[in-house]
Amino acid sequence: MTLWPLAKLSRNQQIAAVALVAVVIGALVAPQVYGQTTQDEADKVAVVEVTGPLTSATSQHVEDELREARHNDSVKAVVLDVDSGGGSPGSSERMATAVERTATEMPVIAAVDTIGASGAYYTMLPADEIYVTPTAQVGSVGVVGPAPMPTGPNEGTSGPDKGTFHPDDDRANIETIQQVFLESVMEYRGDDLDKDRETVAHARTYVGIDAVDNGFADEIGMADDAIYEAADQAGLHSFEIVSGLTVDDDEQATPFPLFEANEVSDVAMTDDHRLNPHQPLLVTPELWHDLFDATEFDEEPETPPSNDTATETGGAQP
Repeated sequence: MTLWPLAKLSRNQQIAAVALVAVVIGALVAPQVYGQTTQDEADKVAVVEVTGPLTSATSQHVEDELREARHNDSVKAVVLDVDSGGGSPGSSERMATAVERTATEMPVIAAVDTIGASGAYYTMLPADEIYVTPTAQVGSVGVVGPAPMPTGPNEGTSGPDKGTFHPDDDRANIETIQQVFLESVMEYRGDDLDKDRETVAHARTYVGIDAVDNGFADEIGMADDAIYEAADQAGLHSFEIVSGLTVDDDEQATPFPLFEANEVSDVAMTDDHRLNPHQPLLVTPELWHDLFDATEFDEEPETPPSNDTATETGGAQP
């Protein structure tokens, strides 16, 4: 059947009219088709690195990455690629909180190829599973710090005893940090551990194959295995692997200055991101000695030689 208006047109005019209608319809439909093909991004598994000594800069970076993963609709799972012997208690706790928050929204799997101990182990406790290689080192639920030393009154303008600590106060602070760490391990891993609280508090480091046996870790595998496990838990049949969700600016300063004691009565302000040897740290003894060797302590005459400077507390309950 021929439409009446077209019947009055020549054949060439009819062809031109049909072509014009096709162009108009294409213009109307094309945006919808384009939107359907471009708005549905491929599902992603984000890899977030937790490497090196854990400082305020590290925790800020990891927090930013995990926040971006939670806010990015295409990210369906996260893998923590851990390679660290620990660091600052505050930084470790910040990252553990960010991991816990992320794990409530999507699968989070931790993977340790070499070392994930002390503060790094604390960081990955809230993950759904921990993958380790057979020879990886994990655990070390302990606190390392300088041997407590008495200091005299400080004649400061805000108080005669400001900045003065008794050795018992230092020991109490270390014990408190240890107990918080230990409580977190028992909360997250207690049902899987075959060791009692006192044994865990001895702060041993276990190789991967033993860690899976005693409950400090879940599976033997590499980072790639953790990625596929995360994707499987998220129900993904196809996915992309992404890393570096946020721009990492190595020159970015911390939002607040760091304070570091450089003499008995003086406190210096520094903007570097190194660990502070004058504070308790969630680090393995090996990392402590690597970071703070005898030559560094030689510059601090009030500090005993390096072999006697570190005290480790297991923090076991009486």
